[in-house]
Amino acid sequence: MDSTIQPLDRVFLHLGPITIYWYGVIIGTGVLIGLWLATREGARRGLPKETFVDLVLFAVPIAILCARVYYVIFEWDYYSKHLSEIPKIWEGGLAIHGGLIGAVATGIVFAKVRGLSFWKLADIAAPSIILGQAIGRWGNFMNQEAHGGPVTREFLESLHLPDFIINQMYINGQYYHPTFLYESLWNLAGFLLLLWLRRVNLRRG
Repeated sequence: MDSTIQPLDRVFLHLGPITIYWYGVIIGTGVLIGLWLATREGARRGLPKETFVDLVLFAVPIAILCARVYYVIFEWDYYSKHLSEIPKIWEGGLAIHGGLIGAVATGIVFAKVRGLSFWKLADIAAPSIILGQAIGRWGNFMNQEAHGGPVTREFLESLHLPDFIINQMYINGQYYHPTFLYESLWNLAGFLLLLWLRRVNLRRG
């Protein structure tokens, strides 16, 4: 174990008794950028500007709750012995699959209540969601979670990664695949693809 390699500080800021973590800052940044993009596209398609603000106010808390529940269920061997840690979402542990289930369910109900087409909302929101995921994976990076299997430092260096990523993937005496980075890059590629598809003549929905 190389004791000279220290992980990045997970804390963004201390405000008196309140500790703000990088994880939350990064997730929040992804949400705000995604909301900005969706609001612009929604306005271009004739939706009131407050449509996606209202949707996010409902969808984000529900998505976070579902993401946490999903994660806890699949890590129940651990959380069954540490029940007090279940609410501590600021320490990480949100599953994107659960978040998507919650967000989609909220979107369906929201569209029905507002008399809107769910598929139109989904068309507009899809690039924002995938970009938010690309950004959010860097929260996993700061928490040293959502990594892949063990690898050597030499392998990581062969990928020409900067040292701060390689060192952050050194966890409990072992280097790991930076899976967060792979997914972040693929999500970014998916975001660019969706933007391109908007420019071609495809049927909405």
